[in-house]
Amino acid sequence: MELISFDDFLKVELRVGRIVEASVFKEARKPAYVLHVDFGDELGIKKSSAQITALYEPEELVGKLVVAVINFPRKQVGPLMSECLVTGFHHERGEVTLCVPDHSVPLGTRLL
Repeated sequence: MELISFDDFLKVELRVGRIVEASVFKEARKPAYVLHVDFGDELGIKKSSAQITALYEPEELVGKLVVAVINFPRKQVGPLMSECLVTGFHHERGEVTLCVPDHSVPLGTRLL
């Protein structure tokens, strides 16, 4: 494990957003959803591809708060331009579970 400085950590913009739309990403090579995540008035809605189909259905994702990195460069994923990276953890079977706040916080709040 490489150690980083606190200043390095501060460069990563981890923000809270609310999923406002989730749909099957039909063109993805691996099963995935296209997520539209609202980060509030200042940051707006950003799109992301998420390989979370094993544990979630699109309709249960809508309204869920998530933590995402919003300052990576945009990335082309097939026909989708991904604008943020929604975070999660692999559990014992390798499936991804989302990293979520356990209480409501304002959209766009930064993790520190």
